[in-house]
Amino acid sequence: MKDTILKYFPDITNIQNDRFEQLLPLYNDWNQKINVISRKDIDNLYERHILHSLSIAKIKQFEDGSTVLDVGTGGGFPGIPLAIMFPNVHFTLCDSIGKKIKVASNIAQALGLSNVVCFNGRAESLPEKYDYIVSRAVTNLADFYSWVKGKYRNEILYLKGGDLNEEICEAMSRNRIEKGKITLFEIDNFFNEEFFKEKKVIIVR
Repeated sequence: MKDTILKYFPDITNIQNDRFEQLLPLYNDWNQKINVISRKDIDNLYERHILHSLSIAKIKQFEDGSTVLDVGTGGGFPGIPLAIMFPNVHFTLCDSIGKKIKVASNIAQALGLSNVVCFNGRAESLPEKYDYIVSRAVTNLADFYSWVKGKYRNEILYLKGGDLNEEICEAMSRNRIEKGKITLFEIDNFFNEEFFKEKKVIIVR
């Protein structure tokens, strides 16, 4: 339910609230045409997709005018909820699967999100550098970092679940990431819903 968003973000504007409210009917409609979210997850859209995406907003307040690349956005997560939350930040949503980026693009357009552009292709083929990169569990951290290491100025914010110690060690070793450049945040420190047990945000500076 969208009340879950208000519970943790009580200061959102009426426009933001309206846009969050529109997400369920929009995704329900598009999911019948192009299946991008499982039936179980569409019934829990606000918690498992929208609030999960917004956990990044509990950790990072993106500066107005900054640029964010969402790699492997699928149907638009975490990019679309973050674009609603940060209307003065420029988001590029990237996915190599055309039908998924079609859903994300149409939903962003339906919401009137002028701060979102969608790109069908691989992140490596984008020529620009972005202030931040966000993503949600598209692969292991070592492989992900190798895709995007030359694409960001400030930080990667990566949503992942489970025990990540081995994965982080592998990323540090394979990609020569210095100790202290990676920070782990437990999402259940911000949201007390059962779903977020063992869900984390990895920050790579």
